[in-house]
Amino acid sequence: MRAAAVPVDAPVGERAVVEFLALSGKALPLLRAWVGDEPDCGVGRGLLTLATGDRLTDTVLKEQLAIAHRDARAAGERETSLVYGVFLHTHRQYRLTADHLVAHFARWPADTQAGLMLGAFAACGDASYRAHGDTLVEQQATLAGEDDWPWTSWLASVRAEQGRVREAHALAEHALSRFPRSGVAVHALAHAEHELGAGPESTAMLDRWLTHDPQAVQSGHLNWHAALQSLASGDLADARRRADAALRREDVGMRAATNWRLLLAGQEPAGRSDPEHVRELLAAPGGMAEVFHTFNLALALAVESATDDLELLARRAAADRRPEYHEVLAPVVRALAEITAGRPGAAADTLGALGEKAERIGGVRVEREIIQDTLARALVEAGDPTRAAELLHHRTTTRHHHAYEDLLLSAR
Repeated sequence: MRAAAVPVDAPVGERAVVEFLALSGKALPLLRAWVGDEPDCGVGRGLLTLATGDRLTDTVLKEQLAIAHRDARAAGERETSLVYGVFLHTHRQYRLTADHLVAHFARWPADTQAGLMLGAFAACGDASYRAHGDTLVEQQATLAGEDDWPWTSWLASVRAEQGRVREAHALAEHALSRFPRSGVAVHALAHAEHELGAGPESTAMLDRWLTHDPQAVQSGHLNWHAALQSLASGDLADARRRADAALRREDVGMRAATNWRLLLAGQEPAGRSDPEHVRELLAAPGGMAEVFHTFNLALALAVESATDDLELLARRAAADRRPEYHEVLAPVVRALAEITAGRPGAAADTLGALGEKAERIGGVRVEREIIQDTLARALVEAGDPTRAAELLHHRTTTRHHHAYEDLLLSAR
């Protein structure tokens, strides 16, 4: 199924799909309206469940998926396959979802509704799956054609994560020329402009885009990107304002990532997290289910100089049987504890020994970059500014704005 801009008088199902593909704030009300108008539409119910699965109880989730699958079977094989993919994805069976998508696209090439689940490849936490997902997007985007804005948007995201920044930038801009409200495209553009250090131009672009869709699914995340651009250009007040005003209490990871960067740059943090709230999140079911989520909670503890909590979390991660936890997360959290305890040399040794394994912490390039930031600051404080400058050389020489990197390398 291909996506295109649809007129306002189009059937609610068509409008719901386009808004969901755009990650628009209009998507959820339209998906609910679609299911209300067509309760026997398995795809409509399946996509609504995909959009809301994280907020449903296990009982309600299973009930909705059972109904969707029953109705999808009555509609046809493609619909049944799509809803089965939703079942796997909402149950966090990401490897199985990825495998299923490969088979689905073989039968129904460039199906944009199935493309809504492409994140499963990265969520597997396996580099080979991520690479396979990238190849799949490249193939499907070619089949769809460059004027298919959802696939061009997804391809832009792939190129940004691969570090092919100029390509990502051009693809994202082309997708936005075809459909200006593509949330995936504007997000890819934000990633590309982060790598370029675009500064105020990028911040202004994001603010303009959010003006047209203030309730967009990614509004908080895009404000976080804008905060990073403000940091890059030295507008620390704007970075702090966004962390205070645009990020909610629930946005613990983005707040922590902004605040830790501010602290590394020698600045006061913005809206802070309650350490007890962070402890509750870690202790809750699923609190350590995903390595990148746990890393973000560790950053929140680091902002609060909660050394004891960090040391406890490092021990828990070291005892975890999952390789990315005991091989990667544990030393990163231990390094954060060393920094908060005033031992930058030990932190630098720990992070320096980690090397490229740090990529296994999860997230994407712009998110993982904070580990390199932490190492650079630790090296400066440990008396090795030359090595820190070498570490950040590619950023200070290729980014148009890099006031943040300059602060990281400044003696204090």
